[in-house]
Amino acid sequence: MRAFLRITAAALPLLLAACVPAPAVRVKGDAALLNEQEARERSLAGTDHWVLQGKLGISDGKDGGSGTLNWSQDGEHYEFTVRSPIVGKSFRLSGGPDGALLEGVDGGPLRGPDAESLMLKALGWDVPLRELRAWVLGLRADGGPAELSFGTDRLPSLLQQDGWSVDYREWDATRQPALPRKVFAEKPPYRVRLSIESWTFQ
Repeated sequence: MRAFLRITAAALPLLLAACVPAPAVRVKGDAALLNEQEARERSLAGTDHWVLQGKLGISDGKDGGSGTLNWSQDGEHYEFTVRSPIVGKSFRLSGGPDGALLEGVDGGPLRGPDAESLMLKALGWDVPLRELRAWVLGLRADGGPAELSFGTDRLPSLLQQDGWSVDYREWDATRQPALPRKVFAEKPPYRVRLSIESWTFQ
C-alpha cells in the first residue's frame, strides 16, 4: 500500500490544484445559523445507506496518492474502493462491527478489528474514518466538541473537531438538505481531499 501511495504521488498535485478554489468567506455561527445546521443534522441523522463517487487525494506529508473513489455505506457496513488510473492499481477497504479487511496491498489481504487500526497498521495513518462518515455529509460527528464557521450561503464552511479541520469549499444546494461537493480534511501532516461527483441514497 505504501508503494501504491508513492507511485501515484505524481498525480496528487494535479488533483489538489483542480480542487482548490478561491479562499472562502467565513463567519462564526450565530444562533440562527446553528439552528439551521441542527435542522440539517436532524434530517440526515438516519441517512446511513448511500453510495458516494468521486476523486480522492491523500497525503501524509511525505507520500501521497490519488484516484477515483467509490464509497458504499450500508448501515454499519462500509466499502471503499480506490482506483489509480495512473498505474491501474486499486485497493478495497471493507468491514463493519465484526472487523475490517484491506485488499490490494503487498503481501496479500490484511485484517484488523476496525478500519482505523487497520489503516494505522498498513499505512501508519491515524485517520478517523468513523468521523469522516459524518463529516462527508456535512455533519458534526458524535464525540468531541465541534466548532463551526459558515459561508455566505449559510452552509458550513469550516468544521473543527478532534484536532481535524474539515474545509467545505463547495456544496450541492440543489439537494434538500444540501450536500457537500468538495471536502478537504487536514490534521498535519495528514491531508484528505475529496471531490464528490455523485451521491446515491438507498
